Amino acid sequence: MTTTGLSKTQRQYRIATLLADRPINSQAQLVEMLGDEGIIATQATVSRDLEELGAVKARTGQGETAYVIPEQPRDQVAPAELLQRVCSDWVVEVDSSKNLVVVRTPPGSAHLVGAAIDRAGWDSVVGTVAGDDTVLVVVGEPFSGADVAGEFRDLAGL
Repeated sequence: MTTTGLSKTQRQYRIATLLADRPINSQAQLVEMLGDEGIIATQATVSRDLEELGAVKARTGQGETAYVIPEQPRDQVAPAELLQRVCSDWVVEVDSSKNLVVVRTPPGSAHLVGAAIDRAGWDSVVGTVAGDDTVLVVVGEPFSGADVAGEFRDLAGL
């Protein structure tokens, strides 16, 4: 892995991945693991990164402590009723093409719908991009845009 020009965001992403993959008990251990991947970071840098990521020490199942990043609200799956309510209130039109769904909303509302879709935890949805009045939904295989569009139409009562 080449790390020339690694940005702070990229380094922090790698730290978060390492913390999710295995228990890391100390900042020195994390500095060493990053170094093994060619990522040069000081203990002070790692300390700041952990703080910015919101990492805390918690007890593992084996009774030791390790750094963890608490689940962020964007990673928590919202109740199905939330997407139902948001779609019925804000979705005015739905169209699809292959693995894409276009969800139209009143001006200024697309971000609300996109966030609700992202938090719904649907296996069929890879992600969303929200503009002012349009949400582009990327549908993952083996699902089709037409099938997912139908689900959105049902939720919106269209």
